[in-house]
Amino acid sequence: MASRYAGALRVAALAVLWGSGFLWIKIGLGGFSPIQITALRMALGAAALLVILRLQHLRLPSDRGTWGHLLVAALFGNTVPYLLFGIGEQTISSAAAGVINASTPLWTVLFMVLAYRSGRSARRNAWSLILGFVGVLLIFSPWNLGADIASWGGVACLAAAASYGVSYVYIGHFLAKRELGVIRMAAGQLICATALSAALVPFLGWPTPQLESGPILAVLVLGVLGTGLAYLLNYRIITDDGPTAASIVVYLLPVVSVLLGSLVLDEQLELHVLAGMAVVLLAAGLRRSNGQAASTPETKPAT
Repeated sequence: MASRYAGALRVAALAVLWGSGFLWIKIGLGGFSPIQITALRMALGAAALLVILRLQHLRLPSDRGTWGHLLVAALFGNTVPYLLFGIGEQTISSAAAGVINASTPLWTVLFMVLAYRSGRSARRNAWSLILGFVGVLLIFSPWNLGADIASWGGVACLAAAASYGVSYVYIGHFLAKRELGVIRMAAGQLICATALSAALVPFLGWPTPQLESGPILAVLVLGVLGTGLAYLLNYRIITDDGPTAASIVVYLLPVVSVLLGSLVLDEQLELHVLAGMAVVLLAAGLRRSNGQAASTPETKPAT
């Protein structure tokens, strides 16, 4: 019973940290570019975990194979989605970004089915995926040409959610079962993400930032709490409950992002976006009710 409550508290804390991240990205864009926000939050998150690693007298992983897996996990779980959300929120609201991110559990299921080629799993989750597609279609409403969310910014956020889905599947298969410890894996992943972000700077540029208190505070919170601390919680949930269970944290993210966007930034969402969010969450809940087959695959992954 105690472990169940501890797990629920971890999920709630992670939801608050990540759900508020969309707000902090929006504020951070007032002084920094998307690649600057991504690179700085990665570096701050990695630094925070390295301090914790040092205090606990732990060392980073040493074998090349683990670092190779951490690099892939960092690409799909950090660098790509963080950058895409920064790009997306240049044109859409933080609340809308959080709503789109609610599709992550469905992407996780889709990629799990594709990776393990499980026909039974595909049939089990068919209705949730179809319903999720309907929900995403409602959110974007391509027939509503005046909607801001039906833009390249919205597409960027949708691609970011898909990237998270890839990372959950990859981490669950290649890293979660390794006896490396949560802090070591999380710190290694963020170090890789920092290196990947830095490698993109020559291509994307580094414009002169506007050093104002609001954006600076936003990036600090994103880095130390929303990235460093959050990834400790994320790895713990993946290790204890599996990749699909971990992605269920996303159920709460749109609620947090919508509330904060409304209260802090006075953002409003149209009815079709809220309806789409409800359908997406219903689809994710339907998948959840079908059991944990995705997190305990019946066949070997596709090669």
